[in-house]
Amino acid sequence: MAAPGKSQKLRLREYQPYDFDALCEMDRACYEPEIAYSRREMRAYLDAPGSDCVIAECKARMCGFCITVHQNTDAYIVTIDVLGAFRKKGVGSALIVEAEKRVAAAGVRRVALDTAVDNLSAIAFWQKHGYRKIGVRKGYYPNGRDAFAMIKILAAKPNTQREA
Repeated sequence: MAAPGKSQKLRLREYQPYDFDALCEMDRACYEPEIAYSRREMRAYLDAPGSDCVIAECKARMCGFCITVHQNTDAYIVTIDVLGAFRKKGVGSALIVEAEKRVAAAGVRRVALDTAVDNLSAIAFWQKHGYRKIGVRKGYYPNGRDAFAMIKILAAKPNTQREA
């Protein structure tokens, strides 16, 4: 299947319970076995309070998804998965923009994530979207690999009321 372009519209939609198996399969396709989430972990994230999942489709085929969890003014990007054929085609960017809109609408002002220190394309992606490194989490991944902790401060909503 070709990547989304002018002739193929990318559609973002809400996660539905029938998507669960496809999400687990996609996560296994996108990440090494020791990093991919188990079905139990995936279910726990999707069922967590403040959880949201955005699905990306191209020609009615799931090509990516993003799971976030938020509480009060903080959010965490659990995962963003994009199938290889759709990477560097705008799918990941569309997912992150939509995920940020959703958490901002819930009052979130700070979004955090972790990404492997040796995943240069992921680091570049996050930096392109305004995320900044704030530290290193030693041995974060099951294989002992370190992760950069990254954060983005979302713009505050403009005050539409005038003060008296």
